[in-house]
Amino acid sequence: MDGEPLLRSKGLRVTKQRLAVLEVLTEGGHPEVDEIINRARPKVGSLSTQAAYDVLATLTGAGLARRIEPAGHNTRYEARTGDNHHHAVCRQCGHVEDIDCAVGTAPCLHAAQDHGYVIDEAEVTYWGLCGDCQGPRG
Repeated sequence: MDGEPLLRSKGLRVTKQRLAVLEVLTEGGHPEVDEIINRARPKVGSLSTQAAYDVLATLTGAGLARRIEPAGHNTRYEARTGDNHHHAVCRQCGHVEDIDCAVGTAPCLHAAQDHGYVIDEAEVTYWGLCGDCQGPRG
């Protein structure tokens, strides 16, 4: 979907910065903020670090972006939202890959105890070494 109608559908003002950051996120992957800035700047001419964080906070708040905070690694963002997928994170390089819901539909995992909560989402992080960091196999 085109960024402009997507922003409008969430009641957000359309700005060059929001469009550029959203475009970077919809290209896929799980970029860190510095990568988002470097890829978005050529599209808008200038984008300060603070402006990038403000845009990312707005997009995340509107449900157009998802913030991923793997322990011990830099925060990353993605445009894939609303489907309760999970992530695999490389312990060595921090590379992140999507993993579809483990079982069925959201929350796709059921807590042994809910402590009175109405649970509607489960967030799982799988940890290991990506193929590049495992070195040669044989």
